[in-house]
Amino acid sequence: MNLYPLKFKPILKSIIWGGNDICKFKGITPEEEGVGESWEISSVEGNVSVVANGELENKDLTDVIATYKEQLLGKKNFETFGTTFPLLIKFIDARDNLSIQVHPDDELAKKRHNSFGKTEMWYVINAAPGAFLYSGFEKQMTPESYVESIENNTFVDFLAKHDVKKGDVFFLPAGRVHAIGAGTFIAEIQQTSNITYRIYDYNRTDANGNPRELHTELAKDAIDFKLYDDYQTSYERKENQPVELKSCRYFTTNLLELTKGVTRDYSAIDSFVAYICMGGSCNIRDNKGNDLHIKQGETVLIPADTENVFIAPEGDVLLLETYV
Repeated sequence: MNLYPLKFKPILKSIIWGGNDICKFKGITPEEEGVGESWEISSVEGNVSVVANGELENKDLTDVIATYKEQLLGKKNFETFGTTFPLLIKFIDARDNLSIQVHPDDELAKKRHNSFGKTEMWYVINAAPGAFLYSGFEKQMTPESYVESIENNTFVDFLAKHDVKKGDVFFLPAGRVHAIGAGTFIAEIQQTSNITYRIYDYNRTDANGNPRELHTELAKDAIDFKLYDDYQTSYERKENQPVELKSCRYFTTNLLELTKGVTRDYSAIDSFVAYICMGGSCNIRDNKGNDLHIKQGETVLIPADTENVFIAPEGDVLLLETYV
């Protein structure tokens, strides 16, 4: 079969802190309240994406990878990850402040959980007035003072707080303490891993009045306590050419702000490519003659055996392009 660009059925997560932006953004009706996350492409166990278009419709992503192997993922990706898709792509809409957390790196995650670690990046789709997020430390902290600060509720005082606006980008390597604040709506690209250590949760309780579990000791070994000059990713917007937001060993993500047709050549990349549509709409035509329409809130997976695509915007289109 001619492997074609794949769309997936979104996996919507109803969460206590969820807002109502995701359904609006994705054009899902009837709108659901309290949707905190939409998992766009996932092979996390129990949350595997299902194809929404073409001949492979209703097949799950793991089965598709098992059938098409490097044709879909790329040779090196298939050798490294097997039938696990290496990235998890999601939208997150926080109506309330999320807990402060950290993720282990590959080494620690492998040792403790036989899993990959979790390095991720955020692209702010929208932010309410006063919206913020935490990323990294503003004041020096040690493992000892960290434990103390959790006990006496001063941990937040050490964190770097960032006011956010649409288009802001934050790269979060494993080990960086972070949290999304109320009123922030983001796209997240991350390693496929569901391991999170919750450090602090504002002393909130669950529906039964019990405090939520904290992973104070587990997190202590995972945290990067170093102070950095800047935690935000700066970039310059350019029309009709790719702008690199971040390139690391786990993914490369570019921003494409298009007002006219552009050809993207992937013949030198041994990887799938995912497009996340942040605004507007476009048609994507690949070198095999496959045509696909994509609009705001949709994500499409371009197979690794695709040599090039022509993107024809309908008016303007804003895309995140990501590959390994």
